[in-house]
Parts: sequence; structure tokens; C-alpha cells
Amino acid sequence: MTSAAAAPTQREPELAGQTVVLIGGSAGIGLETARRARAEGADVILTGRNPDRLKQAALDVGARRTAAFDATDAAALAEFFRDLPAPIDHVLVTAGGGVTPADVAALAVHIMTNTALTGATYDIDGGQQFVS
Repeated sequence: MTSAAAAPTQREPELAGQTVVLIGGSAGIGLETARRARAEGADVILTGRNPDRLKQAALDVGARRTAAFDATDAAALAEFFRDLPAPIDHVLVTAGGGVTPADVAALAVHIMTNTALTGATYDIDGGQQFVS
């Protein structure tokens, strides 16, 4: 009698069909979150101040779209959102801090994939807070 090993179960990507916008997505926390979101099947849209770094980040993760502008420029930010195709499922605005990009990216994608979590503040190692 032979025993066939069970085939490993393939899981569906948890963000398949969703669009994630990463303001500050060309490096650090934003780029790491883009990588993880893409690994979960999301389309990602990246923004950043440095056009060259943004272009490279977009190539690295297969971003659907990019926009180079300073996120502190209210007019540029408004124009960016006005021109986005709907629907947008998640928006993450990143800022520097003492937390590693991998820590924040892991939490961000966890929140994106868990539909029961919304409108809360989360403490991340190092004391940084993340607001969803």
C-alpha cells in the first residue's frame, strides 16, 4: 500500500484585486510595504519626491503607476488623488522613524488583509504609532 503525500495547499493572495497607494513609496517603509502588498497580489501606486529613485522602486515592485511630488505640497497631493482611478482600497503615508521598514510593512499588510481592523492606532516596536 502506498501513501501519497498530500499536496501543499496553495493560498490565494489576500490583496488580489485591490489597489494600494503608498505616499512615500520609493524607499524605506513605503517601498517595503509595496513589496509585501505586491506579494499579496495588490496593484501598487507609488509616490515619492525623487523621480529617479521612484522610477527604480516602481521597476523593482512592478508598480502600476507612479507620481513624483512632495507630499507636503497640498496642491500636488490633491491633484494626485483627483487623478487616481477608482477604487483605491488602501492608502499608506509613511514617515521616517526608529522603526524598521519591515516592521511597519508587516503591520500595514496585516491590517490591509484583515477586514475586521479599521480606524485604530497600533503601537509598533520602538514606540512608533501606526494609524489605520
